[in-house]
Amino acid sequence: MSNISVLNSFLKWEKEKPDLIFLRQPVQGKWHEWSYKSAGQEIRKIASGLQSMGLPNRSNIAILSKNCAHWLMADLAIIMAGYVSVPLYANISDASIRQILEHSESKAIFIGKLDDYEKQKEGIPSSVKKISIDFFGIAEGELVSEWLSNQKPLEKIAEWNPDELLTIMYTSGTTGKPKGVMFNPQAFGHAIKVVMDYLDRVKPLPPHPVLFSYLPLCHIAERHLTEALGCETGASISFVESLDTFARDLASVRPHLFFGVPRIWARFQEKILEKLPPKKLDIYLKIPLLNSFIKKILSKKLGLSRSVINASGAAPMPASLLTWLDQLGIEVHEIYGMTENCALSHGNQEERRHGTVGKLMKSVEAKFSNEGEILTRHKALMMGYYKEPVMTAEVFASDGFLKTGDIGSLDKDGFLTITGRMKDNFKTDKGKYVSPLPMELRLSKNSDIGQVCVVGMGIPQPIALINLSEVGKARSKGEIIKSLSASIAEVNNTVEDYEKLKKAVIMKEDWTITNGLMTPTLKIKRNEVEKIHLPKYPMWYTIEGPVVWE
Repeated sequence: MSNISVLNSFLKWEKEKPDLIFLRQPVQGKWHEWSYKSAGQEIRKIASGLQSMGLPNRSNIAILSKNCAHWLMADLAIIMAGYVSVPLYANISDASIRQILEHSESKAIFIGKLDDYEKQKEGIPSSVKKISIDFFGIAEGELVSEWLSNQKPLEKIAEWNPDELLTIMYTSGTTGKPKGVMFNPQAFGHAIKVVMDYLDRVKPLPPHPVLFSYLPLCHIAERHLTEALGCETGASISFVESLDTFARDLASVRPHLFFGVPRIWARFQEKILEKLPPKKLDIYLKIPLLNSFIKKILSKKLGLSRSVINASGAAPMPASLLTWLDQLGIEVHEIYGMTENCALSHGNQEERRHGTVGKLMKSVEAKFSNEGEILTRHKALMMGYYKEPVMTAEVFASDGFLKTGDIGSLDKDGFLTITGRMKDNFKTDKGKYVSPLPMELRLSKNSDIGQVCVVGMGIPQPIALINLSEVGKARSKGEIIKSLSASIAEVNNTVEDYEKLKKAVIMKEDWTITNGLMTPTLKIKRNEVEKIHLPKYPMWYTIEGPVVWE
């Protein structure tokens, strides 16, 4: 079982600390718990159940479920039984499910904790065998509860070679059709060593840390920071019950590590400012006795009172938000990576520098192409895209470096700043290329702004499409015009003439995962937003005033 760090690490704690709590799953506010020993028994029985289906060795087996205790047990059982796991985002459409299941040639699928399975079930081809985790109420095909009652625990665990296919992780589709990113055991084994080194440099976690899982486990960062890290450290992993109970569950668990994408940290800010307006909060923080009291109360309310490491990734975070969180005693370390390089590239480590994604992680090599694109190389790079040899060849340089698609720059101390994505740059009517990311980050300093996308194809100057935050929605139109006009002026003072923003357009509808305008990791799908709004740019451009409403 060389290099299968996740499974080997789990087996180690199952043997050495069988009574430690491994998984905690809330159902209607009540926590269900599994020790390493009891989880191990269930995983072995699920692995036996899988083998009883008579599937060819190394068959691809999908998982369609929100984060839950059974997601991890299913994944470990797939590896234990000698199959390849194919995790899917839990909220994708039936068409996307069908596309991925057919492309991946999955032979079976675990169906777990889902919000609207009735709308998704048509996406599962009849040739794909269903395995229902009926703990969550769905009962089609094979039932995990029956396996747990009738199967004997698997005794002979599958052997794996370090370089064979272990999992296929489909990207969230920010830039189009999801691609199947292939990893072998060696990549995951190397990745957890780098992750542990990074965390030790920031601040070592306590033995057997408490972890909290809510971002999709089929996202590479969450898979590292929940599944791999949890098994490596003998952690106790608690899951969120639902979006509605997120605050309650986080406050109850109080994890030792909290990882959030920028949108989550922005939501924390919005919620705090709803209760404590900026002026009042600033006054409280300037009074020494109140300062520490406020910090303690807010930290406790958020569920971060014992978090030793707070991190952010998946997209750049505005430096202004990081500075604001610092004032509350919440230090957030930005990290940078992508699915294809196993989320290993750069990170703010012992020293943080706002506006950057930090320095190289251990064992990572990086350089820039002539166009300024960031290239990375290390032992945990993907094997390639599943069944896509041409696409794979295009993304690797001849010397084995991976092309990230991101543009960046290094400062004299080796801190990397992401300045844009090559595919996001657009050309205005004046024939000039504009990089939207730096402007979006500057605009995000304004707490009235919840989401922003700078666009400009087919018009002379860029415009900013904006969804107001909860704070912004509570203000009058006059206040919003004044607030956004000031932000536009501030941005325009820092850019070339051809980049200057002409105006802001307030959207009617927020961009969400549900309406297909955000990825499951809460990144804006720029191409989808553009598809809807591009024809309206010329009209908005000609309307008088710096701020217009859709």
